[in-house]
Amino acid sequence: MTGGSSFIITLPKEWVKNVRIQKNDPIGVMQQPNGTLLITPKTDREQIKTQKEFIVETGINQEYLFRELIGAYIAGFNSIKIISKPRLQPATRTTIRQFIQNTIGQEVVEETDTTIIIKDLLNPSEMPFTRTIKRMHIIVKGMYEDSVRSLKDKDIKLAEDVINRDSEVDRLHWLIARQHRIIQENVSFAEKMGTTLTVATTAYLISRIIERIGDHVNRIALSVTHLLQEEIDISITAKVEETSQLSLALFSKSIGAFTKKEIKEANEIFTDAETLIKRCEELDTFALGQEAPVAMALGSMVDSMRRIGDYAKDISESVINHLISEEK
Repeated sequence: MTGGSSFIITLPKEWVKNVRIQKNDPIGVMQQPNGTLLITPKTDREQIKTQKEFIVETGINQEYLFRELIGAYIAGFNSIKIISKPRLQPATRTTIRQFIQNTIGQEVVEETDTTIIIKDLLNPSEMPFTRTIKRMHIIVKGMYEDSVRSLKDKDIKLAEDVINRDSEVDRLHWLIARQHRIIQENVSFAEKMGTTLTVATTAYLISRIIERIGDHVNRIALSVTHLLQEEIDISITAKVEETSQLSLALFSKSIGAFTKKEIKEANEIFTDAETLIKRCEELDTFALGQEAPVAMALGSMVDSMRRIGDYAKDISESVINHLISEEK
């Protein structure tokens, strides 16, 4: 203590040298939600990532390359450089275009016969978690409704369109994963987003669940394309529609509990899910009495509807845990 109301803190010499703090440099001291203090070298320090380079060899597995590019994106690299010797192959260029189409903010800024440089042109702090989660919910909800509508209207093209929409859900999930990773490495980024690491972690968990729900809706749409190739009774459509509405209602209610911070709604989902389980069992029994192709397609749909209900409970559990920790 120095004087009557001031305190002095001593910084470790090795740390000062490592982060290259000079005389009269500002030091950031930020209070965290748990009461601890975070000391940063500069109060205005931005997230800095070195460029990630990939050396692409002839004959490289394109799926492997795509997953590596997604990994670099989620890791928070602001620049990705792909180098090939000899020149970049058409398959590699196609993979890079696929990567850009499936991510948000990534654009090619430089291109030669042997090199492509991709930079992130989006400011991640301008995309709040709640807004992204809501958008993911709207997309998946629309996919689910159109899947059932395609069965009701016998519109196989609509079912195929649902399958193609799944990539939009992946894009948003990867964006949240990227933001979450950046916040983990640079807590000041959370302040720019007006959020906390706890909220970021909860949003990441929920976005991952929504992405999996999207996969199951995709699976339902695929089953519809199989059902439409068979002669089916109108009662099948009615039973599928009724069961799907129950699982969709659970999903929507779980997202509402997150966005509105309603712990009561989150708890109600566990009770509401019992009705869905019963209907799924009834539809499963009904499916067993159908011809093999119809029974298999219906069985797959019932399994996905049940899983969507389970995922709604997972979302609710994450919401409850988060809201309880906020009260603490």
